[in-house]
Amino acid sequence: MKKYLLFIIVLSTTFLAQAQKERKFIREGNDYYATGLKDTTKLDSISFGKAEVAYRRALELKPEDHQWQFNLANSLYKQKKAEESAKEFENLAEKATMPADKSKALHNMGNSFLVQKKLDESIATYKKALRITPNDPETKYNLAYAMKMKKEEEKKKDKDKDKDKDKDKDKDKDKDKNKDKNKDQNKDQNKDQQKQNQDQNKDQQKDQQQQQQQNKISKQNAEQMLQALENDEKQTQEKVKKMQALKAQKRNVEKNW
Repeated sequence: MKKYLLFIIVLSTTFLAQAQKERKFIREGNDYYATGLKDTTKLDSISFGKAEVAYRRALELKPEDHQWQFNLANSLYKQKKAEESAKEFENLAEKATMPADKSKALHNMGNSFLVQKKLDESIATYKKALRITPNDPETKYNLAYAMKMKKEEEKKKDKDKDKDKDKDKDKDKDKDKNKDKNKDQNKDQNKDQQKQNQDQNKDQQKDQQQQQQQNKISKQNAEQMLQALENDEKQTQEKVKKMQALKAQKRNVEKNW
C-alpha cells in the first residue's frame, strides 16, 4: 500500500507541476496578447509573436485544449500570418463539438481568407458559419462586405476588359492608318519614280537631240570645209593655168623675134 501511495503522490506532483507550467504559459500568452491589442494605431507584431510562442508551449503540455488552440490561431491572425491562421481555424472547426465553437472558428477562418483577398473562399466560409448561427451580426456584416468586394472586383475586371478591347480597336485603327499611310507613301513614291523616269527620259531625249544637232553641225562644217578646199583647189588650178598661159605667150613672142 505504501508503494502505491508513493506512486500516486509522485504522479499527482508531476501533474500539478505540468498544470502550473501550463497556466504560466497561458498567462504569459494572454498578457502578451492583451499588450498587442492596447495600441490600435499600429500592429504590435512583437507582442503577438511572444503570445504565439507562449500558447505553443502550453499546447505542448495540453495539445487538445480547444481554447489554447483558438488563442494560438488568433495570435497568428494578428501577426498577419493569414494563411497559417486559416489552417488553424479550419482544424478547430473540424474538431469542434459545440455549434457555437464551430461557428466562431468558421467566422475567423473567413476573416483569414478575406485578408488574403480570397473572396470566394471567405464568402463560402461565412455562409457555413451563418448556417450554424443565422443571426450572428458580425458574420452577416463580414459576408456582405466580402460580397461587395467581389462585385467591385468583377466591375474592375469588366472595365479592364473594355479597356483592352478599346486598346485593340485603337491598335486596329492605327494599323489601318499605317496601311493607308503606306499606300499613300507608295503612291507618292510611285509618282516620284514616274517623275524621275520622265525627267530622265526628257534629259536623254535632250541629250540625243543635242548630239544630233552637234552631229549635224559637224557634218555641215565638214561639207563647208570640203567645199572651201575644193574652191581653193579650183582657184589654185586656174592660177596655175593662167601662169602657164602667160609663160607660153612669152615664149612665142621671143621666138617670133
